Amino acid sequence: MTLVVPDPTRTVPLPLREQADVRDRWLTQRLLDLLPGLMDRAGIDLWLVVGREGSEDPVLPTLLPATWLSARRLVVLVLHRSDDGVTPVAVSRYPVGQYLPGWSPEDDGTEDGGDADGDERALWAAVRRIVTQADPRRIGIDVSAGCPLADGLSVAEHRLLAGALGDLADRLVSAEDLVVGWLETRLPEEVAALDALARLTDRVLAEVLSPAALVPGLTTAADLAWAVHERLADLGTPPWFHPGVTVQRAGVPLRPDSGVDLPAVPQDAVLEPGDLVTCDAGLSSLGLATDLQRSAYLLRPGEDAAPAGLRQAWAASRRAQELTAAALVPGRTGNEVLADARAATAAEGLPTDVYSHPVGVHGHGAGPAIGRWDDQRGVPGDGDRVLHPGTVFAVELAVRVPVPEWDGQCLRLALEEQVVLTRTGTAPLGRPQRELWTVPADQP
Repeated sequence: MTLVVPDPTRTVPLPLREQADVRDRWLTQRLLDLLPGLMDRAGIDLWLVVGREGSEDPVLPTLLPATWLSARRLVVLVLHRSDDGVTPVAVSRYPVGQYLPGWSPEDDGTEDGGDADGDERALWAAVRRIVTQADPRRIGIDVSAGCPLADGLSVAEHRLLAGALGDLADRLVSAEDLVVGWLETRLPEEVAALDALARLTDRVLAEVLSPAALVPGLTTAADLAWAVHERLADLGTPPWFHPGVTVQRAGVPLRPDSGVDLPAVPQDAVLEPGDLVTCDAGLSSLGLATDLQRSAYLLRPGEDAAPAGLRQAWAASRRAQELTAAALVPGRTGNEVLADARAATAAEGLPTDVYSHPVGVHGHGAGPAIGRWDDQRGVPGDGDRVLHPGTVFAVELAVRVPVPEWDGQCLRLALEEQVVLTRTGTAPLGRPQRELWTVPADQP
């Protein structure tokens, strides 16, 4: 496995220990360079992120050192915005990496013997002291009715926090916009890593959609899905979802499903020459995720290329993807991008469903949603979020095209590639699939 490290001139295999070093350097840089502007944009003076072991806030791992795999009892991260930047303080029984210690068991607050309940009372008292000294106007906490990734503060911890803050609890506000900004914005070094990880994802899918793993007349769609899963796990870059494999075949029309026609060939069906196979997969590494789709046509005996109708469908989908990527403009909302992309594809006679999304820390990441596969009317809430530079998007869509060689049967050709949003548009990541892949027929 090769991954890009912060030195862009060097691509090397990274053992887990080196990956941890990279992630910790990224965290320091993000706290110094990104967080102040994000807090200003959200209007948050102090951000409290609370996590208890076994009850993890989704944003907490993105703020902890790489070797912290859980909250370790109770930890409260206090991120205070001041004229000097952001001061990161951890109120925890254990030291937390690059955070300043806000309390230790030896502090004066542990006079009742250092038992677990006494330690927690002292810990919450330390939180109160720090917040009182900072005297923030707006204290952000991770509660949200509309964004699950920003709703990580449990009911019990919310109650304990409010009780510890006393009258300062009146200043508590949702940190939803801050959480989304923190999760969606990538450093240039992170973008470089996502580029390398997208290439790795592409490589694995190319291996699986080839005679090395796919034998027409023997392999099933489920076999391919597990082959991708196993290969990613073997590389130390496990998938964040079980890979999906869809098969389309002449004589097996699409089936209506929630108003959207979907492929009808079952997962346990043996793949045959003449099938179109699409694989959807994403890996996780360095605290980041990918999300890509690749398609291949299984050649019939005597064929050296896919039928012209399939190639034209592929070209139509590629064009729809170009038009959708062109609609990704900073300052627009996700719903505006959806409307513009659908208008642009419709103007060229391309019946397209657009369902693109941010990708980064999470495969289906925080940020502007651009349609849903089963609803093209816009996404309430997340669809109203504004696009910002530094966000990586999975440009995901499907175009329905009749195929003459299939007696006019409709094909739903799905594509998914990753791009990074810049100040002027988008730049592709990884190695985009330019042509429809082919798998030769089994030769005796």
